[in-house]
Amino acid sequence: MSLLNTVRNTIVPVHKEGYPFVLGFFVASLVLGWIFKPLFWIGMVLTLWCAYFFRDPERNVPQDDDLVVSPADGKVSAIQMVSPPLELNLGSEPMLRISVFMNVFDCHVNRSPIRGRIRTIAYREGSFLNAELDKASEQNERNGLVVETGHGEIGVVQIAGLVARRILCFVRENEPIDAGERIGLIRFGSRVDVFLPAGAASRVSVGQTAIAGETVIAEFGSAKGPVISRRS
Repeated sequence: MSLLNTVRNTIVPVHKEGYPFVLGFFVASLVLGWIFKPLFWIGMVLTLWCAYFFRDPERNVPQDDDLVVSPADGKVSAIQMVSPPLELNLGSEPMLRISVFMNVFDCHVNRSPIRGRIRTIAYREGSFLNAELDKASEQNERNGLVVETGHGEIGVVQIAGLVARRILCFVRENEPIDAGERIGLIRFGSRVDVFLPAGAASRVSVGQTAIAGETVIAEFGSAKGPVISRRS
């Protein structure tokens, strides 16, 4: 485990869910290197990439209940008025949906976009289409959360992608949750959708890079003064 400790402490924090993968890549590197030495170095490059994929850095989270922060690192891929998934029980009326697409080089630890209480967690099996496609929201495997807030109920949906095969959820129903708190992780390329009720206005544009827990993607009410942040 010394390699894992070295990576975690000197290169970048690694989420515990990534430990088995990093160790597996390292062991495979040793075996391949025993067969053909150059393969060891190829394996080590892949080991370092795996550790980088499962990185879990601290974030400076805005402390304002009127702000909605990005639930994921990645690119804002869509801003639309869309009806939420039926399993969330948020009604059939269109809501403001902001989607953030994560490629295999983005941090895949997902965070709560706002403070509140988790009312519902709903998992649904599905396909594994390219997560950038609009139909992925309806057809792909996904895990949805509904967060009760002072501004109404907000939906957060983790969507598996073309390569992703496992969605992890770290929270439970009826738990309180802070903005920027870790809610889950999706392995290897995916997307997170946020469904916002009336009163929310987008503060990002399609194509913009977002940082989970830091980038303000939407706001309720009028603009305010300087935003206070905390480490999380």
